[in-house]
Amino acid sequence: MMPVFVDHAPFQSWGRIVRRSYPTARPRFAADVGSLFTAGDRPATLLPVGMGRSYGDSCLNAGGGLISMRGLDRLMEIDEAEEDFTAQAGMTLSEALQHLVPRQLFMPVLPGTRYATLGGAIANDVHGKNHLMAGSFGCHIRRLELVRSDGSRRVLGPGDPSGLFEATIAGLGLTGVITWAELGVRDEDSSFLDAEDIAFSTLDEYFSLMAESAHFEQRVAWIDCTRPGRGVFSRGRFLDDGKLDPHEDRIKLTAPGFTPGFLLNGLTLKAFNALYGAAKTVKKGPQRVHYAAFFFPLDSIGEWNRVYGGAGFYQYQCVVPPTASRDAVAAMLEAIAKAGDGSMLAVLKEFGPARSPGLLSFPMEGTTLALDFRNRGEKTLKLFERLDAIVAEAKGRLYPAKDGRIPAKAFQTMYPQWEQVERLRDPAISSDFWARVTAV
Repeated sequence: MMPVFVDHAPFQSWGRIVRRSYPTARPRFAADVGSLFTAGDRPATLLPVGMGRSYGDSCLNAGGGLISMRGLDRLMEIDEAEEDFTAQAGMTLSEALQHLVPRQLFMPVLPGTRYATLGGAIANDVHGKNHLMAGSFGCHIRRLELVRSDGSRRVLGPGDPSGLFEATIAGLGLTGVITWAELGVRDEDSSFLDAEDIAFSTLDEYFSLMAESAHFEQRVAWIDCTRPGRGVFSRGRFLDDGKLDPHEDRIKLTAPGFTPGFLLNGLTLKAFNALYGAAKTVKKGPQRVHYAAFFFPLDSIGEWNRVYGGAGFYQYQCVVPPTASRDAVAAMLEAIAKAGDGSMLAVLKEFGPARSPGLLSFPMEGTTLALDFRNRGEKTLKLFERLDAIVAEAKGRLYPAKDGRIPAKAFQTMYPQWEQVERLRDPAISSDFWARVTAV
């Protein structure tokens, strides 16, 4: 009998800190997924993975194996009247948009990359620039199919009495294998947005711009972490011009295979941030922008995660509640600037009050800050400890999909429902992240 799980080239998360080879299965049909749990060469534990765009260790599984879901990428149904989209979990958001846009439909929520799978978007309950109005991805899931190691195939929806639906949304792939999903999509009359970039010089200006831009659904800011408070506020809303041009999956530039990490230092970060801020605001007033350029600016650069050097990088993303957001964000930016470290593309935006069904969903009402840090070992980890303390004091939390080192005690405090997810976790599924954050 041919082996089901075969070794392949080293797999790593998007942060590129840990590289390992894993026995990997690549099912092509949903009917084959259940048999993976009884295969003779099955590793001790499994983990379903998509495109590997999680930054930390939630898509890694030391001592176990992986189930690559990319072979399950088929469109199942589009109901234009009901604004309903159903596809297999291995389809990427990019592929979904190419089906939807010509039909005058659009995804309700999009993260910063279109190269995530539907299953990955559910498992990490991704969020976008429109959380204030639309909530997270999990808010729009109507049904999904979950295959468990006990042989069961369950079609789940909100309020399922087993609790598995709520544990699967933002469940990091731990409750079983999502084979397909049905979600509500939205009608949009154009693939272009009315967009505008506005410079600001203080955090107070940022919060004022956010409040004044309520008539724009999409709102986000880039912030210069080398000069705390300075940044560019971006806002956008879809036009209604009837131009329905889907994006092209074209890579304009690919990052070099090796970038020395020392090239990213305090001086180069300051220079980049100054140039980027100037470039963002060189065009004044509203601009007509295609959705691909507005939502996915980094997707046009292939392997952009290489620019942080061979040691890889961490992404740190937190959210703090409204009552503490101004002071907490200011304190974090000051700590980062003082450490002489920071990110080229730091993102600041707001989450609204909409609650996801997911038990481990990251968004909560407040302000979220996301930054990349090249891996400088202990120095970087010490900075994160200082940031963790600020977030904890503000009663905020970190994003599991982006995390690669949060202490178990901090995670368990931030996500008290983790024990409920552990009770519903499929016993044949685990990950490096889950083993780390549930350690006693």
